[in-house]
Amino acid sequence: MDLQRKQQNFTPAVAETGADPRNNRRFILASVVAVFCALPILVGPSWGQTGRAVIEQRFVEREQPLKHDAPSADESIRPFHINVPEDQLVDLRQRLAATRWPEAETVADGSQGVELATMRDLVRYWQNNYDWRKAEARLNALPQFVTTIDGLDIYFIQVKSRYPNALPLIITHGWPGSIFELLKAIGPLTDPTAYGGRAEDAFDVVIPSLPGFGFSGKPHDTSWNPDHIARAWDLLMKRLGYARYVAQGGDWGALISEVMGRQAPPGLLGIHTNYPATVPAEIAKAISGGDPAPPGLSADEKAAFDAISAFFAKLAGYRVIQGTRPQTIGYALTDSPAGFAAWMYDYNRGEPQRLLTKDEVLDDITLYWLTNTAASSARIYWENNNASLSTSTVVRTTEISVPVAVTVFPGEVYRAPKSWTQRAFRNLIYFNEVDKGGHFAAWEQPQLFAEELRAAFRSLR
Repeated sequence: MDLQRKQQNFTPAVAETGADPRNNRRFILASVVAVFCALPILVGPSWGQTGRAVIEQRFVEREQPLKHDAPSADESIRPFHINVPEDQLVDLRQRLAATRWPEAETVADGSQGVELATMRDLVRYWQNNYDWRKAEARLNALPQFVTTIDGLDIYFIQVKSRYPNALPLIITHGWPGSIFELLKAIGPLTDPTAYGGRAEDAFDVVIPSLPGFGFSGKPHDTSWNPDHIARAWDLLMKRLGYARYVAQGGDWGALISEVMGRQAPPGLLGIHTNYPATVPAEIAKAISGGDPAPPGLSADEKAAFDAISAFFAKLAGYRVIQGTRPQTIGYALTDSPAGFAAWMYDYNRGEPQRLLTKDEVLDDITLYWLTNTAASSARIYWENNNASLSTSTVVRTTEISVPVAVTVFPGEVYRAPKSWTQRAFRNLIYFNEVDKGGHFAAWEQPQLFAEELRAAFRSLR
């Protein structure tokens, strides 16, 4: 296919309404807090909806696209460049400086959420030391593109290996992650010999941004559920000229990859996941009912049961809110960068704080902030009917016919037992448990992550 191209720039546009951003916050904040209190969790501080400067994502076309053979559907691939106006960064710093802080937590640990001292330190660093331009330059150094699928602009990074016969690979991020969580794995995947691997293990890497996330467009209807995204990803790979490819993901990316495996489009050779949907229905039922572990579980099955039970009992409040009231929480998260940062920083027992640097975390958070995607990204939980990503019957894993590979990282929400994994995936070709890394596997352990993908897909080349 002869790909038609047009240049696009990302610039956040500003809609001025004239009101001071600090007015009328108490009333709306109280409304949001009321939602929080209706749920069995405590969350970090958030603000209400501002009356000024609502930052919106806009793509500015530098030149008109060439005509395509099918004029009714634009299938062009357009180069993409990021240049956030300085006044938007100034606005961010001003909002951070104007943060109204709550009192400190009443416990000596993080059981009520991110501690006040931790958030003050993060916000202080974000305001005074963090440099978005470094993150922007890092992205602009990569081949970035946008293409329109089913009326929605999809942003993606495509890095081709210098080695012939490289295996095309599409990798999907999750929430609260983004394209940033996958960047450190690009080198080891596309240039394996520079990282201790073999030339024949090379990949061409495609990293799309989910609809409603980052620089991709925001859906204006309710059609962009995981099944739709999975079909769009196959179309993207075919549009790029890849007749044969593999898919990988963690978190939402795991679900998208598993759905792709269930759909089994021609050319999809296999999938790899680091957050597999292996939890049996009877285990999920016991956990949701607050029941004790069923008798007869092995040691690793009991450990998985306990980990999932603890996560959903005390750490999954974000999922309940975003799965039922994404618009409501969106007002608070869109208005307050400090509140939004706390919402993201709290994930999986504070994993971002424990295993990533401040700059890495803030690259991710700032991307959400500048693209104004707090609400639109939260809606993916609503689109999935707030269903579990880890339950095999919900994801319908037994319907997946393509080869499946699984790597279990020890810091994940739960460590998938091999017994559950074999039961969930009838065409399991690879299973391995590694000794380091967590939920953001490619971000935290990019070299190990790449080694796992080389091994997992070696038999499919």
